[in-house]
Amino acid sequence: MWGMNQPTRVSATEEETVTLARVTGETGGDLVLRRVGAHYEIFSNGVFLMDTRDGTSEREMVRASLAALPQGRSHARVLVGGLGVGFSAREALDHPRVARVDVVELEPQVIAWHDDELGEAADHVHRDPRCRVHNADIVTWLAEASAADRPVRYDVICLDTDNGPDWTVVENNNRLYEEAGIARLTRLLAPGGVLSFWSANAVASFEALLRSRFRTVEVVEVVVARGVPDVVYLASDPLT
Repeated sequence: MWGMNQPTRVSATEEETVTLARVTGETGGDLVLRRVGAHYEIFSNGVFLMDTRDGTSEREMVRASLAALPQGRSHARVLVGGLGVGFSAREALDHPRVARVDVVELEPQVIAWHDDELGEAADHVHRDPRCRVHNADIVTWLAEASAADRPVRYDVICLDTDNGPDWTVVENNNRLYEEAGIARLTRLLAPGGVLSFWSANAVASFEALLRSRFRTVEVVEVVVARGVPDVVYLASDPLT
């Protein structure tokens, strides 16, 4: 039996890093899927985007949003911006109040990876009959959806497309966090609905913008293993 102060042995297989795919993404740069031991990582142009090691804050974004809905709300519709490794969509699908989940994902290869090994991380969310994955640019998709005469309205909208309002993966995505982008998102919210944003850090100017547009704004900090806490912004009850 190992003593309490003995180091944990990690096998060579668990430490092994394997590049499973390297493709040109929609933004023109390298999009890479790696497996490190039992986990998966996605990189864009050499910048780490996400992995399957935890996902606590992404899941908390969905849980907190659904918990903020009016009591008795059921058969909820959820819109998730960004498929990623599938944690946000899976959390929504597993919630008893949710009837439908729409996911908008820019990268067709990320969607395709969910048909292979990556899909195991979130139990192949795209195969759930309640889940619809739209391969589209989120900014364009939102503009078209909000401009419809009778837009589909969502009880919860979760944006997990970037590292935050001041750290976007795609340059064009900064429009999501500006006044016009907030207005489009608000048009797609059902009465009593909740809009949420994931961020790798607090952004005071973005919080101020939300407070100028919504009566209720909550800032949820999620402690992570390293660095500053992740932040989830929840906004509801639009002022206009």
